[in-house]
Amino acid sequence: MVSLGCPKALVDSEQILTKLRAGGYLISPSYEGADLVVVNTCGFIDAAVEESLDAIGEALAENGKVIVTGCLGAREELVRKAHPSVLAITGPHAADEVLQHVHAHLPQAHDPYTSLVPPQGIKLTPQHYAYLKISEGCNHSCTFCIIPSLRGPLVSRPIGDVLQEAKNLAEAGVRELLVISQDTSAYGVDVKYRTGFFGGRPVKTRLRELCEALAEFGIWVRLHYVYPYPAVDDLIPLMAEGKILPYLDVPFQHASPRILKAMKRPASAENNLERIKAWRTVCPEITIRSTFIAGFPGEGEAEFEELLAFIEEARLDRVGCFAYSPVGGAAANALPGAVPQAVREERRRRLMELQEDISAELLAAKIGREIEVLVDEVDEEGTIARSSSDAPEIDGLVFVDGHFDAEPGDFLRVVVVDADEHDLYAEFVGSVESVEPASAGR
Repeated sequence: MVSLGCPKALVDSEQILTKLRAGGYLISPSYEGADLVVVNTCGFIDAAVEESLDAIGEALAENGKVIVTGCLGAREELVRKAHPSVLAITGPHAADEVLQHVHAHLPQAHDPYTSLVPPQGIKLTPQHYAYLKISEGCNHSCTFCIIPSLRGPLVSRPIGDVLQEAKNLAEAGVRELLVISQDTSAYGVDVKYRTGFFGGRPVKTRLRELCEALAEFGIWVRLHYVYPYPAVDDLIPLMAEGKILPYLDVPFQHASPRILKAMKRPASAENNLERIKAWRTVCPEITIRSTFIAGFPGEGEAEFEELLAFIEEARLDRVGCFAYSPVGGAAANALPGAVPQAVREERRRRLMELQEDISAELLAAKIGREIEVLVDEVDEEGTIARSSSDAPEIDGLVFVDGHFDAEPGDFLRVVVVDADEHDLYAEFVGSVESVEPASAGR
């Protein structure tokens, strides 16, 4: 299995591997040991399309028998033109279709001994954390995005299924759940927040109720891709009470009302600065991460200065910025006022330089504080961990000097002794037997 793209695609790969193992198939760590290769692709931006096509070509060269799935699979003609010898192509979240093609090209008789898989399924993440996908697709029509055409409209998973998966993961030793979807705030909208059941009790299919139920498993719960709807305000008290991590990944994308309107962003009319202030009033320890686009069509220097002013006033903890990249099939391609690539890149650089200064100040303020961290890795130099402010692979790290007795998945108390623009440096204080999410950043 070659898995590319975002965490949502990674979950799709996990589901495919789980079903394959349940069907008696073994997973090879190399092309040479495999009878067939499944490539789960990304097709969101041009660079991702190139990477996916290159991965398919590599798999064909190294193995020869390749099934393609994922977002780029929705553009079958493009894949066929580049690689006509692939065995089959499916779109995203199509695990059953992938299995049908595997069965057709690599039949295997059922073997009850090799078909056994753990209740949590096959995971591609380290054992101590896992992604929990709560819905598929998206109902929005952002002009720079083609996700709805690739992955379809919003389809919320039954809340009982989501909670059962979370329970299985917690019982298997997962210490952190990262809740993901294309629009996490919209969970349950498509089914009118209908009531489901878990453990014999009714639970409404809505994000607040989901978070309250997840909190009962006693592990870190981190929310990603949360649009700033007013309903999100209801989640902040749960963070202040220690039920879920005080962390929100909110894709604001811009701050200029005119550009947000051109982007057709949901919640574009919201006063996000006021909302951020309100969140911090309720939960001062909250960490806010966001992503932005610089150089969107029609963005002049004035609109970009609005964005910089927002960054300066909002003082977000974690920020990513992308220079606008045209996506095949996106409505934004037809908008007037295209910004030259050199200007897009220059604006992206200016925004990130501003954010680095803000990030350095925010992290320096943590020096001398005792915090709780989750261990990711132990190497020859010491322990590498993350705080409640740090999602895996996209945020910073906490480097704990020495202390080689820790293992991935352990919770530690450490004191921060230094910081830079992205990471913290700390000394070991003690081990933590149990975890209380809200105390993690205090």
